[in-house]
Amino acid sequence: MSAAIIFKIVIFVLLGAILISLSSGLIFYVKDKGESNRMVKSLTLRISLSIALFILLFIGIKFNLIQPHGVMPEQTEKALP
Repeated sequence: MSAAIIFKIVIFVLLGAILISLSSGLIFYVKDKGESNRMVKSLTLRISLSIALFILLFIGIKFNLIQPHGVMPEQTEKALP
């Protein structure tokens, strides 16, 4: 497996962990009704994972593991003089 494929797998796993943390925060919010701090811990974990995701995306772009592109890259190329 190449480094780019492994990097993309790590990104998708991190996205899944963010979604799981978000949904657990919702469950804790509904069940606890503000009586415990489990929701705060869950959302703190989600914020930390999101920051880690952005850092990994910047690292991936810097080392050419992922290629950023526009929404419609072929139209932006035609618009350039």
